[in-house]
Amino acid sequence: MTLVFSIETSCDETSVAIVENGGQILSQITFNQAEHNRFGGVVPEIASRAHLQILQKIIPLCFNKANLNIKNIDLFCATCGPGLVGGLLVGSTIAKTMAIGINKPFYPINHLEGHLVSPLFNNELKFPNLILLLTGGHTQIYLTHKPNKYELLGETVDDAIGESFDKVAKLIGLNFPGGPEIEKLAKNGNPNSYKLPHPFIKKKNINFSFSGIKTAVSLIVSKQNKINLKFKEDISASFQNKIIEILIKKTELALSILKNDKIDIYDIAIVGGVAANMELRKSFSKIFNKKYNMIYPLKKLCGDNAAMIALACHKKFEEKIEPNYFFKPNPRLTIMKSKF
Repeated sequence: MTLVFSIETSCDETSVAIVENGGQILSQITFNQAEHNRFGGVVPEIASRAHLQILQKIIPLCFNKANLNIKNIDLFCATCGPGLVGGLLVGSTIAKTMAIGINKPFYPINHLEGHLVSPLFNNELKFPNLILLLTGGHTQIYLTHKPNKYELLGETVDDAIGESFDKVAKLIGLNFPGGPEIEKLAKNGNPNSYKLPHPFIKKKNINFSFSGIKTAVSLIVSKQNKINLKFKEDISASFQNKIIEILIKKTELALSILKNDKIDIYDIAIVGGVAANMELRKSFSKIFNKKYNMIYPLKKLCGDNAAMIALACHKKFEEKIEPNYFFKPNPRLTIMKSKF
C-alpha cells in the first residue's frame, strides 16, 4: 500500500488530498477562493496569500478525515507548474518541507499531467488514446501512449477555452467564473441567434484560436441598447454552440490525421474544468459514441484538485521516475512533445 499526500495551488483553488495506491481517495479538501469574484478574475497576490492561510487549516483536517498522520505517508507531491508562481511556491514549499521532515520522497508534478490522468479514477482507458485538455489556462489535444508519455498534437494560439468563457461572461455582466454562468443561461437560448466566426476552419492543423470569437461577441454587445435576459440567453447559447463546434471539428481532424498515420484510437477523453459542461458532453457523445468510447473524469475532479496531482505522482512512482526536492516551480512548465 502506497499513500500519497498532495497539494494543488496553481491558481485560485487550494486543495489537499491523501490517495491510496493511486486510485482510492481517502481524503480531499478543496477550498475555492471566492474573494476573486468581485474582481472578475484571479488576483495573483491575493491568491498566494490565501493559499498560505488556507493550507494551514485544511492540511490537519485532511489527515483527520483520513484518520492518518504525517508518518503514514509514503510520498509527497505538489503542483510545480504551470500556474501562478506565488501559489506554486507556497504549495510546493510546504509539501517539500513535510517530506524532508520525515525523510520521504517529494515529486514535483505538472498540473497538466494531473488533468490528463484524472479520468483514471473512474475509468480504464485503452492506449493510445486522445485527450482534450480544456481549462481556464489551456486548450490542448494530446495523444497519450501511456501515463507519463504524451504527444502534444495541437493547442490554442491565443486565449484558452475557459478564459474565453470568463471574458464573454464578463462582457454580458455575469459573475466569475463564467463557464457555469454561460452554460446555465444557454439552456434557454437560441444557439443560432448570432453568427460567430470559426477561426482556423480552413487550416489543416489542430491548433485553436478563440480571441476572434470573444471580439465578435464584444462587437455584438456594444451594439445592444439594452442587455436583457433574452439577449444574455441567446448570446450565451450562440457562443457555447460555436465553441463546441470548433472542438468537435478539431477532434475529427486529429482522428483523421492519426488514422492516416495508422494509429488506432478507441477512447476519447475530455478533461479539465470545461469537461464538466453537460452540453459539451452531450454534443460529443452524439458525434463520437458510435465509434469511440467517450471518457470523462468525475465531475468533482474536472476542476483543479489535489487528488489528480496525487495520482500523477503515483504513476511516476510506478514508472520508477526519480523524486526531486530541488525542482524549482515553473509558471510556464510544459509537457514536452514525445518522440514517437
